[in-house]
Amino acid sequence: MGIRIGVCGAGQFASSFIPLFQAHPLVDEVCIAEVIPERRTAQAARFGIARTYASLDELCASDVDAIALFTQRWLHGPQAVQALRAGKHVYSAVPAAITLEEVRDLVRAVEETDRIYMTGETSYYYPVALYCRERWRREDFGDFVYAEAEYLYDMSHGFYGAYRYSGGPDWKRTASFPPMLYLTLSTSMLLSITGARLTRVSCLGYVDRADDGVFRKDVSLWQNEFSNETALIRTSDGGMFRVNVFRRIGVAGGSSVRLSFYGTRASFEEQTNARVWNTLTPDDQEDVRSLLECRPIPIPEVERERLSAVLRAEFFTGVSSVHPIARLPASFAGLPNGHYGSHQFLVCDFVEAVTSGRQPPNNVWMAARYCLPGIVCARVGQTGGCAPGDPGPW
Repeated sequence: MGIRIGVCGAGQFASSFIPLFQAHPLVDEVCIAEVIPERRTAQAARFGIARTYASLDELCASDVDAIALFTQRWLHGPQAVQALRAGKHVYSAVPAAITLEEVRDLVRAVEETDRIYMTGETSYYYPVALYCRERWRREDFGDFVYAEAEYLYDMSHGFYGAYRYSGGPDWKRTASFPPMLYLTLSTSMLLSITGARLTRVSCLGYVDRADDGVFRKDVSLWQNEFSNETALIRTSDGGMFRVNVFRRIGVAGGSSVRLSFYGTRASFEEQTNARVWNTLTPDDQEDVRSLLECRPIPIPEVERERLSAVLRAEFFTGVSSVHPIARLPASFAGLPNGHYGSHQFLVCDFVEAVTSGRQPPNNVWMAARYCLPGIVCARVGQTGGCAPGDPGPW
């Protein structure tokens, strides 16, 4: 007998995952909960969903076994705790939480309820992360020295439309979500490679200069005026890690999420149009772009119309040569994938964890480690403070 999954928040991102949950052989039924009636009705019709709910409260009171949260990013922590306390397993879009208190509450809820929790961190299955994890496992890098990761998206790359869609008339209050609270796409890649922890952070913010009224203290729900932020982080193995999260930046080529990784014997470097493996030997370089390139997949016309050209590659991307596609169910063949091949693997991780009782790679303790450095940056003012980045035992 399979499981029943309730998808909470039937917006644009959820649309990429609903067909995958429906197609998984260990899932019997997918329901949706959506507070906007018109959206709830439209999505139910689009995906052939019989049961719908008007709120998370209703979904928690239902007989679903698990809840997948695709709601506003600042709501995930409390909503996950509510679902866990209601006896449901939880899949949550990132970030897992945005305050230290929310992280503690989330970890405590998982430990006390014995439910499965997983954060849907797409970067965990990016080709560059898979490639570097394997070479680290083979000890090709030597000792870790330094890494740099970044999430680069200009507001013009579809963000205005997305925030209007999700935020309604007051969308500018929440369009200023502090960049460092969304650094998990970067931290997850490094932590999944080395297994080290992040221990100290220092952060600098760029005060926004645009005249669109988004990053303004008197408008922002978080009183945030920084559109771009950079953090320097100490790792528990003695290394250094630099993270950029930018929302006003003049780039549009290549992946929006990038990683470069340097060890004592070799390194991997990624830029807009380059992915190179280097060693200590002069001229010993390998261009690995073809190995890490994701195959294109068809984009439905309805999605082509609503997504900017820059965003289409994020939401509709096939797998690369380094993806372990043999572990995917045959029923996923030909179905949507996205964020550089990650969606299908994330769905499999969660469903298999719930049905087997084994923890997924992106479990609650890893989710805490992904989030904590950015939360500490926000807590110390985002302007150059330095503070320990590990307030809990995770």
